[in-house]
Amino acid sequence: MKPSQALSYFVVLLLASSSYASVLEDTCKPFGANYDYCIKFFQSDKDSATVDKRGLAVISTRIARAAAVSTLKRIAVLKAADTDKKIQGPLADCDAKYTGAVNGLDEAARDIATGKLQDAVTYLGYALDVPGSCDEAFGEVGVKSPLAAEGYEFARECYVARFVTTMLSASKPPRM
Repeated sequence: MKPSQALSYFVVLLLASSSYASVLEDTCKPFGANYDYCIKFFQSDKDSATVDKRGLAVISTRIARAAAVSTLKRIAVLKAADTDKKIQGPLADCDAKYTGAVNGLDEAARDIATGKLQDAVTYLGYALDVPGSCDEAFGEVGVKSPLAAEGYEFARECYVARFVTTMLSASKPPRM
């Protein structure tokens, strides 16, 4: 390869990577004080460096899904370890809610990929509500949720996914 060809490939590669960086930065700018959180959130997935805004919406949904799956594993451990019937009811409730969230996040990712953005936003909204309703289930029996930390992080991740998907749907031209 001639030096001029190598330089041309390098310039094209540099432009492409800066373009994707700007997609990520543009996506995270509206987060204001949470800009750094948004950048780190997406950088946790190596694919975020090479996708457009739709790809970022799918990635954010995938990251939130992984958190829900992790929470389900924690619920299973708690259900097996704690024989207090008072705790078992809220754990079962949370198990069902997080299972529904995983299924909804799968649907949301498919909807984003196929352009059904409003449907995706709806599924993401349902997922965003899961931690709060799980905490309420524990509160109803007078117990602090052992899933509060996981729920907080999951809610943040769902918020990012919903916000990015909403931004994407707002920039989409109306259907004819």
